[in-house]
Amino acid sequence: MNAMTQTELHSLSNAHLDALEEETIFILREVAAAFERPTLLFSGGKDSLVMLKCAEKAFGAGRIPYPLLMIDTGHNFKEVTDFRDLRAKELGAELIVRSVEDSMKRGTVRLAHPGESRNVHQSVTLLEAIEEFRFDALIGGARRDEEKARAKERIFSHRDSFGQWQPKAQRPELWTLFNTRIHPGEHFRVFPISNWTELDVWQYIARENIALPSIYYTHKREVVDRRGLLVPVTELTPPKDGEKVEIRDVRFRTVGDITCTCPVESDAATPEQIVIETLAADVSERGATRMDDKTSEASMEKRKKDGYF
Repeated sequence: MNAMTQTELHSLSNAHLDALEEETIFILREVAAAFERPTLLFSGGKDSLVMLKCAEKAFGAGRIPYPLLMIDTGHNFKEVTDFRDLRAKELGAELIVRSVEDSMKRGTVRLAHPGESRNVHQSVTLLEAIEEFRFDALIGGARRDEEKARAKERIFSHRDSFGQWQPKAQRPELWTLFNTRIHPGEHFRVFPISNWTELDVWQYIARENIALPSIYYTHKREVVDRRGLLVPVTELTPPKDGEKVEIRDVRFRTVGDITCTCPVESDAATPEQIVIETLAADVSERGATRMDDKTSEASMEKRKKDGYF
C-alpha cells in the first residue's frame, strides 16, 4: 500500500457501523418475535457470517432462537463448507443442510446436461425445505448494492404460497414498521443487512475481527481468463480448448457454487487491505465474479421470482 492509500484508510470512518449493526439486531429480534418457525440462511460466506455475528450479539452464543439452513449444491468450495460446520458448532447452533443432489434423486430437479450449473436449481431444494420444516421466515444475507433485482427488495419481502416474489406487490416499510401478516403456506424472506454495502461488510469484519474462510484472502490458484472473468480451474470447470491456464494471486469477493463463481486478482491478505481495494472497485462483487448473472440483465430477477434467495 502506498502512502496515499494508507492515509485514506486511517481517515476512513466506521462510526456508521454502529447504526447498521443496531438496525440488523433490531430486525433479527423482530423476526424472532413475529414468526413461529424462522430460519437463518447460512452458507459460511462473509455476509452470512456478519449476520451470524449480529445474531450472536442479539441473543448470545448458544441462544440463537432459530436454526441455520444451508442449501448445498454439492459443488461448493470445501473451505467454505468446512468453515460453515465449524462456526455452527462453535455457536452451538442447529445446522440444517439440504442438498440439490437429494432433489435430483427425487426427480424434482433435472439437469439439462451433466455439466449444467446446479446454482439455479437451489430454488427447488429451498422450497422443498420450506415445506418440510414449515418455515414462515427465512433470514438471508442479500444486500441492495449487490445487484439490480436485489435493490428492489424490501427488508421484509413477502413470498406467496408458491414461494414466488412479486416485485410490484411489495409492502411499504415506513418508520421501520413491518407488516408481517401472512396466509397459510406463505412466508417472508428477511434481509437484515439490506442497507449495508460491500465496504461496510469489510469494515465490520475488520472491526469485529470476524474469522472467514481462507479463500476470501489472497492465495495462488490456477485460472483461465474467460470473457473478462478469471474462471478457477477445477474438475467441474476445466479449461476449454485453446484457453491458457495461469497461476495467479487471487481472492474471492463472494462465494457460491464452483461452476459460477470466479475470483478476482488480488494480493490483499487482511480485511484492512480488502477495504482499500473495495474503495477503488467500480464493479459490484456479483458483477465482477458471478457467471450466472451474466446471462441477461434480468437473470437474477427471474430467479428471485421463481423462489431464489
